[in-house]
Amino acid sequence: MSPLELGEVTVTRVIEIDRSSFPTLSMLPDSTPDAIARHHHWLRPHFWDDRTGDLGSRIGTYVVKTPRHTVLIDTGVGNDKPRDGSPAWHMRRGAYLDDLRAAGVAPEQVDVVLCTHLHIDHVGWNTRSVGDRWVPTFPNARYVFAGEEWEFWRHEKDACIADSVVPVVEAGQAALVDADYAVDDWLRLEPTPGHTPGHISVRLRTSAGEAVFSGDLMHRTVQVAEPQWSSRFCYDPAKARATRRAFIEVHADSGVLILAAHFPTPGFIVRKDGGFRFAPMNGR
Repeated sequence: MSPLELGEVTVTRVIEIDRSSFPTLSMLPDSTPDAIARHHHWLRPHFWDDRTGDLGSRIGTYVVKTPRHTVLIDTGVGNDKPRDGSPAWHMRRGAYLDDLRAAGVAPEQVDVVLCTHLHIDHVGWNTRSVGDRWVPTFPNARYVFAGEEWEFWRHEKDACIADSVVPVVEAGQAALVDADYAVDDWLRLEPTPGHTPGHISVRLRTSAGEAVFSGDLMHRTVQVAEPQWSSRFCYDPAKARATRRAFIEVHADSGVLILAAHFPTPGFIVRKDGGFRFAPMNGR
């Protein structure tokens, strides 16, 4: 994604991994090939990956530069992390930090790291390996976590919490906040629970309009048309379904730009033929 100017704010995307380890039929267990095929007329080509013959997916970070702060939204998988259940992520040696610098941001320049939730592919670059320790990757940043999300995960025996979240808390860099916390005059959190108990989205308000970084409220673009399909990783699929439906209803035809964590490209929710679909930013 080329740098996007929204009034006084710039948004850039740093992609760490350019495809998913989980086919759509696996990620969305209530989906079927025929049901997905009914949407091919609008899913292709913008949201399709010819390499996999499936809907496209990305893992990475949105870099948001407001007049006051340089903010990272979600931090991907990370390097050197033992992820035995995910071969493509296990002990990765990727170029994320180089790519971040190429986007104009050195680790020391990051003011705020926002994690929409604390799943493995959203917290990885919170920390990096130094000797035999995990230390915060962004030494001058406040790491903002929804307090409810942290309270849930702190009791779980999860490797990504141990190596990518706890070291940040122990370093005193974590800010545990309410789900409607305002980062500055441009960015504010909004609760979107279901995928995880404290999942949040991030609303951006600028002089040129609004955008929402929706995290894992939706994993694949087809969920805009089929909001009843929750992902295999949703903690509360029914709540995720209700949250997603409400979000789609509110934002349909609103002109609010949606930047989902895993969608191939940003876009807009639109009403069409009695339902909803996702329209690419430059192709409505």
